[in-house]
Amino acid sequence: MILKICGITNQDDASAAIEAGANAVGFNFYAPSPRYLSPEKAAEIVTADGVRRVGVFVNEKRERVEEIVRVARLDVAQLHGDETSGDYPAVAPVWKAIRIRPELGLAQLRQHDLDPSEALLLDGPASGVPFLWSAAKIVWLTLRRPHHIVLAGGLDSSNVAEAIAVLHPWGVDACSRIESAPGKKDRKKMTEFLLAAMAAAVHV
Repeated sequence: MILKICGITNQDDASAAIEAGANAVGFNFYAPSPRYLSPEKAAEIVTADGVRRVGVFVNEKRERVEEIVRVARLDVAQLHGDETSGDYPAVAPVWKAIRIRPELGLAQLRQHDLDPSEALLLDGPASGVPFLWSAAKIVWLTLRRPHHIVLAGGLDSSNVAEAIAVLHPWGVDACSRIESAPGKKDRKKMTEFLLAAMAAAVHV
């Protein structure tokens, strides 16, 4: 299972996440975000072999995404805006993020039936807010393309096991609820999240 810690802004947090069991780390390249990191700074953060380096983008031009993928040595482009498949970079796999809102989320998920991305990242209606996992599962099972699902949105050690049991995702992704401040990870919360996710994954 993909165990991703997102919003990494410094080497200490990246190293601690990997030591605790993360096999993917996310760097945020959306300038208005408090977790924004320049591509050059992201490139300086060292990660172990086999750890996916994921870049988070919001409505960035395709050419700029491709440039940042090269500069920051990314393995995945995670797109959180209104991008369509024509906007996907050619130099890295895409995880397309979808915010699951009560009034729109399931319809949005159906719109991605034949999306060519490597994975759909299902996010909550707002930062740090979970969504109804069982409802998303119903729609996901009806999609014609067997997407990988990365589950995000308000995950921490208190709920990740339940989320994994319900949705059986390919990966899980935590950020704001394992922080002591935006862009600064709480080591205890991060480790507890990863341990809970690894324990739950054994039973999937």
